[in-house]
Amino acid sequence: MVSTLAPFFIKYDYNSLMKKLLIFLILQTFLFANSSILIINSYHKGYEFSDSIINGIEKVIYPHSNIDVNILYMDSKRVTSKEYYDSLEKLYRVQLKNRKYDLIIAIDRFAYDFVLDIYKEFFKNEPILAVGIENFSFKKAKYYGVEDKVSALLEKRDLEGNVDIIRTIFPSIRKLYIINDKSLNAQHTEPLIEKLINDFKGKFDIEYIIEDNLEILKKKFSKKEENSAALFIRFYKNKDGKLYKNQEIADFIKNAQIPIFVTDSIFIKKGATGGKVIDLKDFGKLSGNMALDILNKKAHKVVTYKNLTYIFDSQKLSQFYLPVDGLSIPYKLINKRLTYYEKHRGFINFVFTISPLLLFLILGLIHNIYMRKQVEKDLRRRIEFDETLLNAIESPIFWQDSKGIVVDSNKTFCKLLGMKCDDLYGKKLEDFIENRNVEKIIKVIENYNLDSEENNEFNFVNSNKKKKIYLLKQERFKDEKTKSEGYVTIFTDITKEREITIEKQKNRQFVIQQSKLAEIGEVFSSIAHQWKSPLVEITAIAQELFYTKKCEEVKEDDSFVKDIMNQVSYMTNTINEFQRFIMPSNKKIDFNIKEAIERMLEIINHNIKYNSININLDIKDDTNLIVYGYKNEFMQSFLNIVNNAKDALLHNDYKNRKIEIKVFNEDNQLIITIKDNAGGINDKSMDKIFGAYYTTKEDGHGIGLYMTKVIIEDKMNGKISVENIDGGAMFTIKLEQNQ
Repeated sequence: MVSTLAPFFIKYDYNSLMKKLLIFLILQTFLFANSSILIINSYHKGYEFSDSIINGIEKVIYPHSNIDVNILYMDSKRVTSKEYYDSLEKLYRVQLKNRKYDLIIAIDRFAYDFVLDIYKEFFKNEPILAVGIENFSFKKAKYYGVEDKVSALLEKRDLEGNVDIIRTIFPSIRKLYIINDKSLNAQHTEPLIEKLINDFKGKFDIEYIIEDNLEILKKKFSKKEENSAALFIRFYKNKDGKLYKNQEIADFIKNAQIPIFVTDSIFIKKGATGGKVIDLKDFGKLSGNMALDILNKKAHKVVTYKNLTYIFDSQKLSQFYLPVDGLSIPYKLINKRLTYYEKHRGFINFVFTISPLLLFLILGLIHNIYMRKQVEKDLRRRIEFDETLLNAIESPIFWQDSKGIVVDSNKTFCKLLGMKCDDLYGKKLEDFIENRNVEKIIKVIENYNLDSEENNEFNFVNSNKKKKIYLLKQERFKDEKTKSEGYVTIFTDITKEREITIEKQKNRQFVIQQSKLAEIGEVFSSIAHQWKSPLVEITAIAQELFYTKKCEEVKEDDSFVKDIMNQVSYMTNTINEFQRFIMPSNKKIDFNIKEAIERMLEIINHNIKYNSININLDIKDDTNLIVYGYKNEFMQSFLNIVNNAKDALLHNDYKNRKIEIKVFNEDNQLIITIKDNAGGINDKSMDKIFGAYYTTKEDGHGIGLYMTKVIIEDKMNGKISVENIDGGAMFTIKLEQNQ
């Protein structure tokens, strides 16, 4: 019985449903047949407030293909002068001539006021729907004679409701800023703001900001302010008539360091923390439904939009630590941090659906991946080995392709340039021309390419200020597999080899000098032998004279002979001492610095006294005076410095000629300072004073101080320097000592 009757009932219900649907479509077509709507927008196209409302209206109206919609745009945000409205009226007179509409929709107050002004001239009995105005005056409608033709959907921003929700989620609030501009629309909101201030007076501080400069607002809220928030109503136009773009306002709201709440949906998802807002698209849909009701000849009515929604931005709530979990009212969260599953829900569902088909494919891929991993592992080992080997090479190496782009290098090359390798790869050396090291390398390579035989060696000062000498070699390479080609450049450090060569040259020069000193020694040795014989004869004669004189003159002659003998003995000792000094040392020995200095001073004592020079030798107590080196050569070096001081002091007054010599230990070294008061060395000569053949004397040869530096530094592994101090020059000699 059931199975027999069931098809009948199903057929009956289906036929009944189709009939009702057909009747509805016919009725709709009849009701809205050839209907025409004129929408006059207060603002320009692109103004988000009115565009959102119109978008909502269109979503309701456009499915009815028999309703024609025409939209006219005013520009009341930018221009509000009487001349503008007069010009607009003339334009519309042409556009609307011989046009009849079934409904006039005015978006916001400027369009509504304009429609009332031109209604008698442009329209007859067309109904009016005012959308987005905040207050409706029946008296005003009656004044224009349209009280029975006007319907309205009022946009009432719930300021009090927003303040209540701010206090609920922000109980520690101490100050609330209310932001409004100086536009005509803002004036309609001011009574609500004044009421708000009075209602919450004493509960917390409310500051009403009527500003026309966005930069001032940005600066004001650029710093974090504890226990403060702001309620943004509107801010679009400054006092000069400039209309701020929504993006500019959104940037301000987003970057503000206090939470900013809003009253409509324009800046939701654009930086606002949230609020009790008017959803403008939903507002537009309700306006569209009211338009259909008017076209359907339903009664006119004035309705206040009450479908306000609590919306909050999850990320902004987190930024300012504002909780909404405890709210008892329904709310919507946007910009929530989605879980992994929520982000990839579709993909996960898809994978579960086709997983059986993928199983065999996965097994094959696993095997393929395993084999590839093995190959990659072997290749990685090879690459790591090559990289380790390359970086172990001390010589800087780098590769360039045919376009001059750096492909690879070792770490030594990057260190040479003072750059990170990752910054260098994939770019040309010319891209870093501001780097002095890179500029130097580029010039070296350019010179090498001009003449590889002549320009294959260059000097380079590294980051430690040490001079290096490199040998350049460049070769072309070509990879047959990739068909790529380029150049590999190698810089071989030959600094040590050059230093050895220079050392050999210095040694050769030192041997030559020793030879010269030996020759001089032989000459003076010969002179000494020639002097000794006559001196002996003088001694014999003096003694004979002493013994043959008369007795009464014995005492006088005795004194005279003794003086002669003392002088002769002194001259003999002096010549012997000078002979020992002038002979070159053949090998290094341990010798006493004090003894060497005093012997040298004895040799030149007569010359020093003759020139009225006062020499003071100060040796600090407990000083280790033993050094290892060439004694006679050290004495020669010491003599050169003292002689230079003596020559300089001859320009001083004879009563003011001093040389101070100090000897002391410091840091396992023996320090010797020789200081004069001859006025010092001029700056021009200071850097050249130890140079070969450099002299400031008219009859000088420029060899003395040069040989002094060679002996002290190259032969005795010491250091010598000079500086001007206290009105004179001071030479400092530092000699290493065995502890």
